[in-house]
Amino acid sequence: MIRSELLQALAKESPGMRSEEIERVVDVFFDEIAKRLAEGGRVELRGFGAFSTRERDARKGRNPRTGETVEVPGKKVPYFKAGKEMRQRLNAD
Repeated sequence: MIRSELLQALAKESPGMRSEEIERVVDVFFDEIAKRLAEGGRVELRGFGAFSTRERDARKGRNPRTGETVEVPGKKVPYFKAGKEMRQRLNAD
C-alpha cells in the first residue's frame, strides 16, 4: 500500500471528513513518528507494533567500481517490531 491508497481507504471509511483533513491527519501521524525517532525515542502502537532506532557501528566498506576500501561512518537506522496481534493476524490460517 502506498500513501495515496491509504488516503483513499481513510476517505472511504470517514465520509464526513474532507480529503484535506484526512491528508493533514496522515501527515501529522507520520511526522510525529519521525520526530520521536529522530529524538532517539520509541513509538509503540498497541496491537500493531513498535518503531525504534538501532545503532550501526562504523565499518570498512568497499567501492564496487574500484574495489577501494572506504570508511563507512556509524549511523542510526529505523527498526520496526511487529506486535503480538499483528503477528497472529499474519499467521492466521
